[in-house]
Amino acid sequence: MSKFQVKTLSNIADVGLERLEGTHCLLNNESDLPDGVLVRSTKINNEHLTDNLMAISRAGAGVNNIPVDVCTEKGIVVFNTPGANANAVKELVLAGLMLSSRNIYSSIDFVNSLTHLEDMSDLEPFLEENKMQFKGSELAGSTLGVVGLGAIGSKVARMGVALNMNVVGYDPALSVQAAWKLPSQVHPADTLEELFKVSDYVSVHIPALESTKGIINETLFKQSKNLSLLNFARHEVVNTDDVLTYLDKNNLSNFITDFPTPKLIKRANNHKDVILLPHIGASTSQAEENCAVMAVNQLVGFLETGNIKNSINFPEVQIERTTENRITITNKNVPSMIGQIATTLGKLNLNIADMANVSRGEIAYNLIDIENNVEDEAIKAISKIENVVNVRLIK
Repeated sequence: MSKFQVKTLSNIADVGLERLEGTHCLLNNESDLPDGVLVRSTKINNEHLTDNLMAISRAGAGVNNIPVDVCTEKGIVVFNTPGANANAVKELVLAGLMLSSRNIYSSIDFVNSLTHLEDMSDLEPFLEENKMQFKGSELAGSTLGVVGLGAIGSKVARMGVALNMNVVGYDPALSVQAAWKLPSQVHPADTLEELFKVSDYVSVHIPALESTKGIINETLFKQSKNLSLLNFARHEVVNTDDVLTYLDKNNLSNFITDFPTPKLIKRANNHKDVILLPHIGASTSQAEENCAVMAVNQLVGFLETGNIKNSINFPEVQIERTTENRITITNKNVPSMIGQIATTLGKLNLNIADMANVSRGEIAYNLIDIENNVEDEAIKAISKIENVVNVRLIK
């Protein structure tokens, strides 16, 4: 088997790249036609989507920097690394909760402004006289609403329980397996409106999709009173214009987010009810390493075996290799494709030892282990079947 060419478009932790050693994949950042690409937040455009490219592995959860629909049309598998940075984000949410509840940011600014008090005999009484203006609230006993109970949201929910908070969760797409992993103390909300109505704090952990764009908006803020809103998901899911309006109406007490915008920066410079961070949710050495290792393992696994795990546009499929010749086929998810593929294999005198066919939306993917030898001419013949997107032979 010749080496697959892998290219990085972002800085990928060395501990991840080291996983390429001893595989059939070679790191080659000079390649103009890589078989696989590793990326973090670098924006991928059509120039990157060459005919040779088979897969993109994102070292992180969000894929809004990747044109997923175009990739699907071209038969390019897009991977992400759900859960690899979950703990890092969870811990930053904890910091956000503390910043929100204890006026820490304002307290620090206040103390840093007291440079004119050079004697402890002046400083101590002044602090005692003024500290009451920074009185906060304890998290214990308050209600935390968690929007989205995936890898990150579920950790945040468990953290809330550990802090003796009342935790309410909302996730209409929650799987049975994920639900079993949640503490029994997490109470489900039937609607977002219900969650916002009962919560003192709301932490948002949903992906940026067309269906979630601006989903956190005035409809929900009208239900709340003195609510602290934390967004460590993606800025697109929160309508920041509505946030600014309802901060002034006191429906929101403050807004803490990892996604600054010009309007929010202006507000933060004039008020203490907006706290902005420079998208550092996953910026820990541990998270970067976890994401890198997971991204590389998934990319190598796909290039070497055709198996797919944690793709956001292709179905998941993993079968043990049973023969020396494996064919992977991506096709449009239309009727009679399996029959056409099987018929073509029969005409080519290729015997199927094992086969998996799975679909996701408009795409279907096949892993086929062949008992006898497969020539390049056979791959060309399969490629000519109508609605087949791509075919490759893994020897």
